[in-house]
Amino acid sequence: MIYRSLSLTALALVAALFTSCGGSGPNVISKSSIRSGSGIYAKRESFALPPASSQAVAAAAGKPRDKHSMPVYAFSDRNRIVRTTAYTSTESDHLIYGDKNATGTTLRYNDRVRSAAADWSFYPVGTTFRIKGLPYLYVVDDYGSALLGTGTVDIYTPTKEVMGLWATRTVEMTVVQWGSMTRSAELLSQRTSYDHCRKMLANIVRQRPDLGNVAKN
Repeated sequence: MIYRSLSLTALALVAALFTSCGGSGPNVISKSSIRSGSGIYAKRESFALPPASSQAVAAAAGKPRDKHSMPVYAFSDRNRIVRTTAYTSTESDHLIYGDKNATGTTLRYNDRVRSAAADWSFYPVGTTFRIKGLPYLYVVDDYGSALLGTGTVDIYTPTKEVMGLWATRTVEMTVVQWGSMTRSAELLSQRTSYDHCRKMLANIVRQRPDLGNVAKN
């Protein structure tokens, strides 16, 4: 089954990371602080990452490939080597959405949780993951037409400066918890006038025929 029920342990982890109470909440970094101090924050976000483990490289060797020649994984494969790109809400193709993600909530970028975009038929909305060498929990809450049909994950960054620091990177990633195919289908079924949404929805239904009725609503 693609869909998995959340374990109590995973729920506790995600809840702890998302909770913000008083002074114990995540340190949300403003755009002004990122731009100030001669790029001090940008320097801190150098994103120096270790190489992928030999086990991850070996596991990727026999996988089918997407259009970027990256391995395509089964949902049972939580540890994976992934192509990542970066985006920001001030890019021309995102200006109409402002700082909102595809679920209608605010894109996140703090010292605990950060937003990411993906093809929701590869990484359903709500999928949480970690990147080897970084302390953050990334959450798939957005998508993009350029990601269609690939395993590429687009990392949200708050400015073009930080986006340039990330650029395009191949990383080792571990899925902490899968998101919801049902929720993905519900959202995409409302946006079938967009070609990439329609195609993501069709691929979800191919994998989960029981969601065919959701797609028709």
